[in-house]
Amino acid sequence: MTCSPKHVGLGAVAALWAATSLAPLPASAAWEPSRPVEFIIPAGPGGGADIMARTIQGIVTKHNLMSQPMVVINKSGGAGGEGFLDVKNSAGNPHKIIITLSNLFTTPMATGIPFNWKDLTPVAMLALDEFVLWVNAEKPWKTAKEFVDAAKAANGTFRMSGTGSKQEDQIITEALQKATAAKFIYIPQRGGGAVAVQLVGNHAESTVNNPNEAVSHWKADKVRPLCVFDSKPMPYKAKITATMSWSDIPTCKSQGLDIEYLMLRGIFMSPGATKDQVDYYINLFNKVRQTPEWKDLMENGAFNQTVMTGKDYADWVANEEKRHQQLMKDAGFLHTN
Repeated sequence: MTCSPKHVGLGAVAALWAATSLAPLPASAAWEPSRPVEFIIPAGPGGGADIMARTIQGIVTKHNLMSQPMVVINKSGGAGGEGFLDVKNSAGNPHKIIITLSNLFTTPMATGIPFNWKDLTPVAMLALDEFVLWVNAEKPWKTAKEFVDAAKAANGTFRMSGTGSKQEDQIITEALQKATAAKFIYIPQRGGGAVAVQLVGNHAESTVNNPNEAVSHWKADKVRPLCVFDSKPMPYKAKITATMSWSDIPTCKSQGLDIEYLMLRGIFMSPGATKDQVDYYINLFNKVRQTPEWKDLMENGAFNQTVMTGKDYADWVANEEKRHQQLMKDAGFLHTN
């Protein structure tokens, strides 16, 4: 796939819809945590990464999957740079893991902080997160075309609320502007939860929130989905509202917006982790993925259930870094000295 402003593609591998399993490991690992494990979230409370990390923590606790506690810590400062630098600077500490989102790439590219994903140890891709174009349910727009036409007529006064500056939400907003010639005022928030609240309160005309960041508001008939930024509709057919399921949301491409974007939900460890330590966490997340709570999260949050470990995961991340380099350059977001 190309990476033009009108086509923010993920690549053939990551567009796979079939869920795969993390490779099973021996029941008795050579290493296991000897003290509490810090689970770092490089984003604020209420967003997609926060929801997933806290769901994992709850699953681990409920099903006694670890002998030590898992402690979730939000470190969102500097567009997540605070969290990434914390883990980078904890070399040789296998009791610290981090959940990633696109700021794994966008934050160092936009800010110039001394961090790169290669500073960490890859563990596993747990899923890919979708992006949906949302509007307040009180608004009259029922299709992406109606929304874009209204945005054009508003002459640059429409507000798009999103997570952070020069990150994935703003990348999609820039692609939307270039694809339609509509102009938006981008309003950054500290996390996806705050973004959803802004839309519900009519402090913004639109968002591109992940499904699980907006699903409760959709169930309450406070927001309306117009399209999903993926190559095909989401497969989940259970009704979320009285009339709609995730699979009923059309693709943005089918609505005339040739834009695709999905986001990594993956796990990394501190530098210098050994194979036994990585294998312990792969095995742990394999157990997490078998629970009904995880399956509920995947369905309720409409995740693309692509899973990777090992070289496949590292290669995928390397390709995504290259893609984001081009996307950030196209949007004018790259840091310059």
